Amino acid sequence: MTTTPSRDEAAVEPQEPREPQEATGLEERFWELAQDLLVLPDVTRSTMMGRPCLRVGGAYIASWERRSGAMIVKLDEATVDALIDAGRAEPFAPAGRRFREWAAIPPALVDSWPERLGEAHRRAATAKDG
Repeated sequence: MTTTPSRDEAAVEPQEPREPQEATGLEERFWELAQDLLVLPDVTRSTMMGRPCLRVGGAYIASWERRSGAMIVKLDEATVDALIDAGRAEPFAPAGRRFREWAAIPPALVDSWPERLGEAHRRAATAKDG
């Protein structure tokens, strides 16, 4: 006698991860903002943990994450904590480990991306010159 598998036992086809609906537009926005920095001699395009990113003098400063659509920026820990506490950022915790100096600025706050990207650049440029 053949039985029909239960819902829990039924084979499930693997699904491709879905990107946020507006992921393409968000990535375009990230690179539009990046263009203003890429004209500077100390800013370069690179990758970080498989993500496209920007560097200043070799130091990572910002990235865009496809899965969440968030812009990831490196700031000082106190600023990151304040942004998270104010609901203006989320912790960046790939694989469950929080990076204390990195903030994920969600797509809902895309209007704040230019300011955050500028902060990340100034911080890295100051550290480099410091």
